[in-house]
Amino acid sequence: MRQIMLALLLLGSGFQLSAQDINIEDIVRKADEKFRGTSSIGELTMIIERPSWSRTVSMKNWTLGNDYSLIYITAPAKEKGQVFLKRDKEMWNWVPNIERMIKIPPSMMMQSWMGSDFTNDDLVKESSMADDYDQKLLGEEEIQGYNCYKIELIPHDDAAVVWGKVIMWISKEELHWLKAEFYDEDEYLVNTEILSDIKKMDDRVMPTRLEMIPSDEEGHKTILIFDKIDFNVDIKQSFFSQQNMKRIR
Repeated sequence: MRQIMLALLLLGSGFQLSAQDINIEDIVRKADEKFRGTSSIGELTMIIERPSWSRTVSMKNWTLGNDYSLIYITAPAKEKGQVFLKRDKEMWNWVPNIERMIKIPPSMMMQSWMGSDFTNDDLVKESSMADDYDQKLLGEEEIQGYNCYKIELIPHDDAAVVWGKVIMWISKEELHWLKAEFYDEDEYLVNTEILSDIKKMDDRVMPTRLEMIPSDEEGHKTILIFDKIDFNVDIKQSFFSQQNMKRIR
């Protein structure tokens, strides 16, 4: 009996050592950076699903680091030509039908973007899951057939983020970000994010389908599909200007 207890203790201490040896911050950083690059040019499709209807929006996207992003709407015809520009924490919208440049005020940052389950803040946020949160390994679970780390992220006191807590599931071998749950400051589940359809995109293998599902609106969901994306392209900071918003195609 004593030998059995000793063996169990050794196994237990071995598991704890293994868990301590895991660099959770590095795992989160690598999974997060699969969607980032020094710069990128991409084509995306967004599908907004509601209980009685759905709508598809197509777009082109240019990014430079975390501070600059430009989105050009290519379809549907009613919204084609609209442009959204992010520079640092500021955001503008060019509406060609009325030839008007609109600056999105802070009071509108949590409002829906293009009628989807994403907010204006989702487009301008610069938060990094590795830099702005403390990470804690909660355990392991299987997601979509992948063995995953289940990781809790609590924001730093000075981090400019809207979430009170995030739980992520990242595959152990491939380091694919496959699921996330976003909680408010009262630990109420607000959104669930499901990432799937893993493909090679340019120089990396990554999830190419993202579903954002609000917890309190049954039948609501927004799907974002990465149709094409090139990373680390030659693009200048001057590209991200209000003048270029009116010229881009």
